[in-house]
Amino acid sequence: MFKKSGKEIFAAAFLMATSAIGPGFLTQTTVFTEKLLYNFGFIIVVSILIDVVAQVTIWRTLTFSNLKAQQLGNILLPDLGNLLAVCVAFGGLVFNIGNFAGAGMGINAMLDIPNEWGIIITAVIVFYLFYSKNNLEKLDYVIRILGILMLVLILIMLLKAKVDFAKLVEFSVIPEVFDIKSTITLVGGTVGGYITFAGAQRLMDAGMVGEKYSGEVAKSASIGIIFTGVLRYFLFIGTLSIVLAGVSIDANNPTSSVFMATFGSIGKILFGLMIWAASITSVIGATYTSVAFLKDFHPIFEQKNKIFALIFVLISVLAILIFGKPVNLLLFAGYINGFILPVGLAIVLLSIRNKKIFSGFNYPVLLQLVAWVIVVVLAGFAVYSLF
Repeated sequence: MFKKSGKEIFAAAFLMATSAIGPGFLTQTTVFTEKLLYNFGFIIVVSILIDVVAQVTIWRTLTFSNLKAQQLGNILLPDLGNLLAVCVAFGGLVFNIGNFAGAGMGINAMLDIPNEWGIIITAVIVFYLFYSKNNLEKLDYVIRILGILMLVLILIMLLKAKVDFAKLVEFSVIPEVFDIKSTITLVGGTVGGYITFAGAQRLMDAGMVGEKYSGEVAKSASIGIIFTGVLRYFLFIGTLSIVLAGVSIDANNPTSSVFMATFGSIGKILFGLMIWAASITSVIGATYTSVAFLKDFHPIFEQKNKIFALIFVLISVLAILIFGKPVNLLLFAGYINGFILPVGLAIVLLSIRNKKIFSGFNYPVLLQLVAWVIVVVLAGFAVYSLF
């Protein structure tokens, strides 16, 4: 039992973490580091604390009840959960377009072949992973290996970094400048949209439900957030070193500039490897979670889940090959994702009051209050971002 639960804990944590670490994650980290310098360390620390509370709350609630967020939403208000499911699936579908764009860019950087072929190669690999025998085990293995690969690349960058570490620690606790928009962007990019529910869905599929698994669920959620936060912090340090050295950052491809400045002649290849690993793992996470949210609409989604996963991927690939990267659509999906975390978190917090479902569920009142503050703050920013 311990070995099995331990395996599932890390599978769910890596699924969530690698879903968060996509092309946008890399770009955001580089851009905000260039803008805020040492002050960005504090924002990363704050976002980690917010993300841990939000994610542990959602994962523990869903796994205790063995109900998906959309099921809890429909119990609270008819069709509220269905609307949430559609938004999660739509957001995952659209962001897969961006993920495939990153995958094409990565293979182009590594092998110097057209982006279109890189997108097709990545799609074929994803098709195989989802449609093959024992696909869940293979997905877990690929995600774990690529997650470790990304960490190794960032660790090497960290070892080559030259920054004032005393100042780094000081500003990570007491910054000179605090940027709210950057904080909310990081929170949404780490546990926003489909990412919020990815690991919880993986644990539920593994049968880790009920109060007896609450400790393991909280551990898995925390590991996923901490892994993501540590990787972002290390990337921040590596990027900060390059910025402080006076290297010019290409606004069109900021992360590539950092890798090339850090690693020299092989920097382009290593950047390609990094962004491809980040992109394909995000494709896997978005596809797995989005299809899971569709299962409650009709039994066919459950019976033919592999086929619908392939259709989901195919639509994303065709969209980017035919239309390119539709910026307006990606922005619209970003707005939707901005609402998904506060709405999803509010649903689970309100659902806790339903004693028929949550009899015996013990979740600290203080953490519930903190979670409600997070709901209000994130919802306020989501509304503000529309204007």
